[in-house]
Amino acid sequence: MFPLYIIGFMGAGKTTIGKKLSDVLDISVFDTDHLVEQQEGKRIPEIFSEKGEHYFRDKESEILTNTKNMNAIITTGGGIILRKGNRELIKSSGVSVFLQCDIEIIMKRLQNDTSRPLLMNKKLEEVKALFELRMPYYEEAASFTIDTSFLTVPETVEEILKRIK
Repeated sequence: MFPLYIIGFMGAGKTTIGKKLSDVLDISVFDTDHLVEQQEGKRIPEIFSEKGEHYFRDKESEILTNTKNMNAIITTGGGIILRKGNRELIKSSGVSVFLQCDIEIIMKRLQNDTSRPLLMNKKLEEVKALFELRMPYYEEAASFTIDTSFLTVPETVEEILKRIK
């Protein structure tokens, strides 16, 4: 079953749910964005502005490859599924849950978040387009999907536990 990948658009609750599942299952959780930041010694917005998105995606793919044999929960960046190789690795090396959420709810959650370079100075229509572009990729990589739009964190965790046990 492990690794257990948690995938989804930014703001869907991946990091929060991953930490809670880690507590419940008593296993480690690793966040690919945080691992890239640790490796680079910089925050993601700095990496994007100094080295570009392609460089960041390369590092993200490298980190993902390094986690494929871990007995752990792996929370991923929202764009990790953009590369076919990443989708294939996620699908073949563990169980993956796609945390789906309505875009309007995501926008409310993220309206004051300055740590997301792909949201900087973007209008709702642009973010919706990005969301819609990624949707088929999340679905392709997912073992199963849970809509978190109207679920609490404990309810979401309970749904995941039902599916993986």
